[in-house]
Amino acid sequence: MNKTLRSAIYGLLALVVTAAIAIFLIVKFALAPAPGEWRGTVKAGPLSFEVGMPTAVRLATSPWLAPHLDGHALDTRFGTVHFAWKYEAGALELRCAPCTVEVPALGTQPIRVEGLLATVKRDGNTLTGILEATPRSAEASAVIHGQWEGRLTPKNLLLSADIKDAPIARWYAVLAPNLPELQRARIGGTLALRGQVALPEGTFAVAPVVSQFTVEGLGTEAMLGARTGCGAPSKLANDSWLARAVIAAEDQRFFSHAGYDLAEIVASLDNNQKDGQTKRGGSTLTQQLAKLLVTGSDRTAERKLRELLYAVEMEQTLGKARILQLYLDNAPWGGNLCGAEAAARRYFKRPARNLEPAQAVWLAAMLHKPHAVLEQWRRDGRIDPDRTRWVAESVRGISRNQREALLKSVAAAKFPAPEAAP
Repeated sequence: MNKTLRSAIYGLLALVVTAAIAIFLIVKFALAPAPGEWRGTVKAGPLSFEVGMPTAVRLATSPWLAPHLDGHALDTRFGTVHFAWKYEAGALELRCAPCTVEVPALGTQPIRVEGLLATVKRDGNTLTGILEATPRSAEASAVIHGQWEGRLTPKNLLLSADIKDAPIARWYAVLAPNLPELQRARIGGTLALRGQVALPEGTFAVAPVVSQFTVEGLGTEAMLGARTGCGAPSKLANDSWLARAVIAAEDQRFFSHAGYDLAEIVASLDNNQKDGQTKRGGSTLTQQLAKLLVTGSDRTAERKLRELLYAVEMEQTLGKARILQLYLDNAPWGGNLCGAEAAARRYFKRPARNLEPAQAVWLAAMLHKPHAVLEQWRRDGRIDPDRTRWVAESVRGISRNQREALLKSVAAAKFPAPEAAP
């Protein structure tokens, strides 16, 4: 290779490198975030730089750049997103198959959707499009449809979605197609969903609308004659002090819901997303009973969805009185202890039907964290006074004088800590 050729090659390489650096600097400068603007990090090989996300969104959805994304894909933490440009609609299509999303309130494992499609059109700072979620059998009749819109600001992207009314069985096919119960359960009713998401905060709100939710075929009627493995049954009446206190502590709308409590579920989702940790459960007594007797307590969305199926059917096959009795006879009360009768005799040396009102409130207050509360009782000689007072204030069906007496006795209560079981 002669000197002239080498010089030409080196010059060409220098030109390419200079051009690449220039393009990189131009892109970096053009997408640089303004002060206080929502920002993200873009990686290009070994290089990375911060971009203003509103600018990046506008650029990606512009009619002169979006068509060039056709056929390309982007790896994200939700899955690989494939882009397609729909010329007739003038919209960018994003398809993720499969796609996963983590919802801390629904468990430690992400929810997986076999197919998720969204289209995007932008007019100024307003984004609009459609949403489609598909199960494994991607028949047109099995798709869940919706619409969405967004408002882009310098600090965030505010999204709202309206998912159309669809059979609950279809929702299960999309969100949890591997549930064994789907092979035999006959699921009726419909679900529509409205939701809002704020990015980059990740905060969201949902408003589900459920109509005529029914379940048949799971065999929960066999629980009418079920026996507990926790010892002798308590045989408590619905208006006993312990039954009232347990309802106050765990499910205040027990006698009015159909196995699930939408208001409590929404409140739980709202509360638990604040720091990504579950603080408040949205499960009814019926759902808790399903967890105790059938599904176990794995922190997964699939377990929660199974639990819901059993709870809805149990409401139809067992009735409130039997559900309450089964819960009292199987609920955990710390250590290896379960069942109201065993707890009353172990902690207070008397049958459950003879518990004093303050003792009943004390036991009910243990149910949200029975093992931790038992440890606290043994360590401090008492349990959380704020929770016991809240339970006492929430007991229904008692007179004003009874409530005042109950609050005084609960405030003064200090029962001997139980010794560790041999």
